[in-house]
Order: sequence, then structure tokens, then C-alpha cells
Amino acid sequence: MNNTILNAVSLSKTFLEAPSEIRVLKNVNLAINQGDSIAIMGASGSGKSTLLHLLGGLDSPSSGAVQLLGQDFSAMGQRDRDRARNKSLGFVYQFHHLLQEFDALDNVAMPLLISRMDHSQAKTLALEVLHKVGLAARAQHAPSELSGGERQRVAIARALVIRPKCLLADEPTGNLDREAASAVFDLMIDLTKQQGMSFVVVTHDEGLAKRCARRFKLIQGQLEEAG
Repeated sequence: MNNTILNAVSLSKTFLEAPSEIRVLKNVNLAINQGDSIAIMGASGSGKSTLLHLLGGLDSPSSGAVQLLGQDFSAMGQRDRDRARNKSLGFVYQFHHLLQEFDALDNVAMPLLISRMDHSQAKTLALEVLHKVGLAARAQHAPSELSGGERQRVAIARALVIRPKCLLADEPTGNLDREAASAVFDLMIDLTKQQGMSFVVVTHDEGLAKRCARRFKLIQGQLEEAG
């Protein structure tokens, strides 16, 4: 049985900046299996976020393909791609992107409400996930009333509430101090492991990256597995 969640096949990405072309990714191959924890490192501007955006279907490759659960994700029409992404992938960014006018519970429930889940059921599931990230007692608090680490935990809860197959995180601890960053990173590793999902994180922090089972570096557009 194939347990590959995401598969990048000969993935390349070129940006046109007149009068020249900038080839950011060159024939990248990466299979992400169920339960994998993968860190992608590299210098600033090396293409880490670009790769994550391609894996998540937020951008299209110049050549090659991304397969999601065996289907050609990158070749789907926009509507089908959005539907597949919203069903199977969770995202956490450096900035939490919480909606300031809603409390923590409503922010976490939002993906479920958008998918037209019953309001009461969505709130129940959202509260369960807030409990998992240690913030059930802060459910009624607005983002402005939470610390940076707490806001990022709410963002993680929002990403996990749909029970995705894979969590994609782009510098998720970049705005946190060392102690909060370590705690948030451990939380993501633990929760994805508990739920049997795969976890891919872009980070410049080698210490955090070493907590993942597999580590890769992007060097001059090519992906190399670290020891």
C-alpha cells in the first residue's frame, strides 16, 4: 500500500525578472510519506518557501509535478486544487494570520465553518484541538490578548482542526524567542506524530531542524539530504 502523501517529481521553478530568468529550483525530487517529519534548510533566498508553496499547491511549477495522494496536484484546475488542499493540507506561517475580530475558538473553527460544517459541531471540534495545544482556557480571548507563542499555538490548532494528511510550516517559530520557539516546535512534532500525519517545516534554525527525522538543504536550487 502506497503511503506517500506528497511527491515532488523533477520539480523546477523559474521566475522571470526582465531581462533575465532566475531558476530557483532545479529538478527537485522529494517523497513525503505518512508520518514523516522533514526539515528543509537553506540560505535566505535559496528557494525554501518557494518549494513549500509548490508542495502546498499555492503556486505552480515551471516544470515537473507535485502529486498529492497519488493525483497530479499541480495539473488540477484551481477549484479542484483548492478543494484538495483544504481537505488534505494544513499550513502554519511565520506570521499567525489570525483574524483580530474573532476570538481563539472562532479562529480555529473557521476552516470548518468555511467548509459548511454545522456551527455547533465546528466549535466542539475547535475546542478539542485548542485543548491539545494547551489553550482551552484561552478560547474566548482575542488574538490581541494572547502572547506571541499562544497566537502561534492557535494558528497550529487552526491548521490541525481539519485533520490534514500533512502539515506544512514556513518558519513557524521565526517571530518567537528561543524558549517559545522550542516549545511550539516540539508541539508541532508531537501533535503530528500523535495524529499520524506528515510534517514538513522550512527553518533556518539547525537546532530545531535536528528534531525532525529527515533533514534536507537547498543548495543552488537542488535539494540534498543532510546526514
